[in-house]
Amino acid sequence: MTFDELQLHDTLLRAVKAEGYTTPTPIQMKAIPHALAGKDVLGVAQTGTGKTAAFALPILQRLSAKAPTGGARPVRCLVLTPTRELAGQVSESFATYGKNLPLRHAVIFGGVGQGAQVQSLKSGVDVLVATPGRLLDLMDQGYVSLRSLEVFVLDEADRMLDMGFIHDVRKVIKALPSKRQTLFFSATMPPEIVDLSRNILTDPIRVEVTPVSSTAETVAQQVYFVEREQKRGLLTHLLKDGKIERALVFTRTKHGANRVAKQLEGSGVTAAAIHGNKSQNARERALDDFRNGALRVLVATDIAARGIDIDGLSFVVNYDLPNVPEQYVHRIGRTGRAGATGTAVSFCDGEERAYLRDIERTIRRSVPVVEEHPYRSGLAAPRPGASASVDEPVARSSNSGGQSRGGQGGGGGGRGNQPGSSSRRRRGGGAGQGRPEAGRSARGGGGSSGSGRGGGQQSRGGGAPSRGGSAPSRSSGPAPTPVKAAEPPPRRQSPKWL
Repeated sequence: MTFDELQLHDTLLRAVKAEGYTTPTPIQMKAIPHALAGKDVLGVAQTGTGKTAAFALPILQRLSAKAPTGGARPVRCLVLTPTRELAGQVSESFATYGKNLPLRHAVIFGGVGQGAQVQSLKSGVDVLVATPGRLLDLMDQGYVSLRSLEVFVLDEADRMLDMGFIHDVRKVIKALPSKRQTLFFSATMPPEIVDLSRNILTDPIRVEVTPVSSTAETVAQQVYFVEREQKRGLLTHLLKDGKIERALVFTRTKHGANRVAKQLEGSGVTAAAIHGNKSQNARERALDDFRNGALRVLVATDIAARGIDIDGLSFVVNYDLPNVPEQYVHRIGRTGRAGATGTAVSFCDGEERAYLRDIERTIRRSVPVVEEHPYRSGLAAPRPGASASVDEPVARSSNSGGQSRGGQGGGGGGRGNQPGSSSRRRRGGGAGQGRPEAGRSARGGGGSSGSGRGGGQQSRGGGAPSRGGSAPSRSSGPAPTPVKAAEPPPRRQSPKWL
């Protein structure tokens, strides 16, 4: 199928062809016909699949069919986005595709003065692209009215939820006229987003081009097991490859982004950081420098994960693994866009093994491990491609002294010092890093320290019986004299997998 077959006007087709596009993406092929017919659309597709054109093109065609000839120009279409970067890019798309149409558009977001934005609104706009906070501010001040709205687009709905904007979104929705067309797009569909879609969509057409939370097949994924303090050296080592012209690096915190960018600059690599604490001018300048090649590395936090659209970006690095699995999908979606190929590299330290486990469950595949590199972690790395281990209730660790199996009874010793430590132990992370004496064997319940290998012979499950039975743990030396105490708790049935 080509764009010519989507029943778009010649004016729009010329604009699309001028951008070098001839074949629509799957989400465009499925969504555009229904949107042109005036239907509500629920679009589920991963980032980088061409969702913006999927709603921008039919909206421009609808609005241009009855463009106002003069007088007041009320807001007829509202596109709500979670980030400033994404708002800017959506606005640019409307300008690109609608350059030959008599329509006006404007973009409003926080972080900058509102003077220029207010002036644009006073001049009249047909299409308004906005972030929730600034939109509500200008609505409260009387500069924005949505009474004449014909089309509402909620873009990246799940990201709105992640960033805590869902309450602001509900406030905006209350101000919308009940008779309207709604186009709802999201990369994932958590329960809260499902409920929201049911409340604002009327008999919607659902279009879904990929499984929820899947990663694009065009992106080659790799993971490097490395200690936290060695990540900087590993990143510098990878960037020595002259084939990596540009790299987008993700960190978990703003401070971390600043630190990595500064360290790269000190190593002779041109880099800049972009995050929520940066001014809008600084963020736009960094993006422009990255696009035109003045910067080789752009270091970003998750706030920019869905707001960066760089043509030809082929390399993404997760310097810190995200603690929300879906963020991994959004991050690596910055490369491999529109059918192009890309590479996504992740650094994983001992504390992040649980995050990797959750990511692999979410994307339903194991990320291949790169074992040969000069900064390998001293911890035992899970074997690449061992997808069965992802679903095991409890991983087993073997050593020269035999096998240790964590029991399920007792008070869960060694369990409370780290969030998600159960998953970390299965990956070999956390305190003890998978050592039976310091990690899993302590799970047997409240045993004294050092009981894992007491007397030269390995103990099973620490101080308490690891299999829920009453037999004493095996150790060297005479058995202790029985002491009458309170009635022990009822036996807990051993899981079937034991």
